[in-house]
Amino acid sequence: MKRLAACVLVLALTAGPASAVTIGGGAFGGLSIPIVQDDNGQGSVYGIRAPVGIVPLITVEPYASWTTGGDKDQTVGTLNLTRSGIDLSSYGINALFTFGTGFQLFPFVGIGSTSSERDGLDQTSIQYNFGLGIGFSPFAIPLMIDVRGEYASVTDEDNSDTARNWANVTLGATYKLFSK
Repeated sequence: MKRLAACVLVLALTAGPASAVTIGGGAFGGLSIPIVQDDNGQGSVYGIRAPVGIVPLITVEPYASWTTGGDKDQTVGTLNLTRSGIDLSSYGINALFTFGTGFQLFPFVGIGSTSSERDGLDQTSIQYNFGLGIGFSPFAIPLMIDVRGEYASVTDEDNSDTARNWANVTLGATYKLFSK
């Protein structure tokens, strides 16, 4: 996380006065689908983000998100159980590589910290994000509507060979607050 912050700072300082700095604020929400997890059901994800455009093709985006996992019915031998879903609280930073102006395509990568909670589960882990977004400005005002597909992987602190994985599909809106 410190290396990523240092890289962002170096990019901002070397961008020079010719760069166009933008700062925005936004919110998003959507579906969170567990990948290869028999103990967690489909749920919802929502959050906030603050994109900062530091050079024309790179945007740095701090975020906070909350995921509510769905309950899951399981059969263990002859016993039927309903397990509560895993709830996640995450914060971190994404780096978006933006292409286009009115209509944008932006692959992104990110890193963050995630707290996982459920009865018998309470841990904080590193989260890695990879995804692709499509955004557009439907109005003359600086409003961006975007749709994103994201793969999020939360590592297991006790076992480096395992991770919990989610596919997130979100719809968001971001308003440009400042532009230079």
